[in-house]
Amino acid sequence: QVQLVESGGGLVQAGGSLTLSCAMSGEIYALNTMGWYRQAPGKQREFLAYITAGGSPNYADSVKGRFTISREIPKNTVFLQMNNLRPEDTAVYYCNADVLISMESRREYWGQGTQVTVSS
Repeated sequence: QVQLVESGGGLVQAGGSLTLSCAMSGEIYALNTMGWYRQAPGKQREFLAYITAGGSPNYADSVKGRFTISREIPKNTVFLQMNNLRPEDTAVYYCNADVLISMESRREYWGQGTQVTVSS
């Protein structure tokens, strides 16, 4: 069973930085992407960034230039470095993995979420 465990959330002042981590465990056939989403109260879940198995990143326009996604391949861990945080970045941040669990079976998994709160 694939599991994603996030860490690194917390309270930070506007203009500050945080780095989120997400460790994936469990057996997979292949990895397509790992990424990050967030959901603020009363809003829909929002895509932030993903990184492909080959290491290519992709960002939402709302975070481009402030957030950086990276991964540590041996540990199947993905990171989200967040700089110049704003109060509107306050949300629960979720890790996502798009994987093949067999040659013909594709699945998507989510972490439990980690709270990020940015004070003004």
